[in-house]
Amino acid sequence: MNAATTGLMAGIALGFAGFFGGFWAFLLVLVLGAVGLVIGLAVQGDLDLRSRRQR
Repeated sequence: MNAATTGLMAGIALGFAGFFGGFWAFLLVLVLGAVGLVIGLAVQGDLDLRSRRQR
């Protein structure tokens, strides 16, 4: 799945959450989506969560 398709699906999910659940449901879906994105990128290896600064 490419980035455009993923973005489209995320936008549709946020739209449904905002329409049916209101602002707080929209915000919850947005925050949980961001957390899932960070975890997914870390597991995939595209995001390094370790500190780059060494003393």
